[in-house]
Amino acid sequence: MRLSTIACAALLALPATAAAQATRTYVEPRTPADPGTPYSGAVRVGNTLYLAGRIGLTADQKVPATAEEEARLVMDQVKATLTKAGMTMDDLVSVQIYCSDLTQYDAFNRVYRTYFTREFPARAFIGSGPLLFGARFEVVSVAVKR
Repeated sequence: MRLSTIACAALLALPATAAAQATRTYVEPRTPADPGTPYSGAVRVGNTLYLAGRIGLTADQKVPATAEEEARLVMDQVKATLTKAGMTMDDLVSVQIYCSDLTQYDAFNRVYRTYFTREFPARAFIGSGPLLFGARFEVVSVAVKR
């Protein structure tokens, strides 16, 4: 009985040990010495990619005229970050959308659903206060390589 307890404890410790030893890689890395915003675009630990929050601004850093256009721009940014990490939209496992105006829920969903070919990730659509630059949406997500 004592031997099986020790064996079980050793097996339970393996995932924690493997996670602690996993190397980190960065997509769009930034350090304190870099000018600009103080965050990296994404951090990969093992097969898991943690993506920074994204907002959908135009090339001239303006909020688009329509919610649909903004949703497309923000989802394109998420997709581009995943691509740089060798992943696809179907690797997303969790998505949080912060929205400054919950009446835009349907507009966002019309665009969002076009980015996936397999099962949708788990998701939260969260009402927020004002977002940076007057954006309607900010998307934060986690992906795990299939």
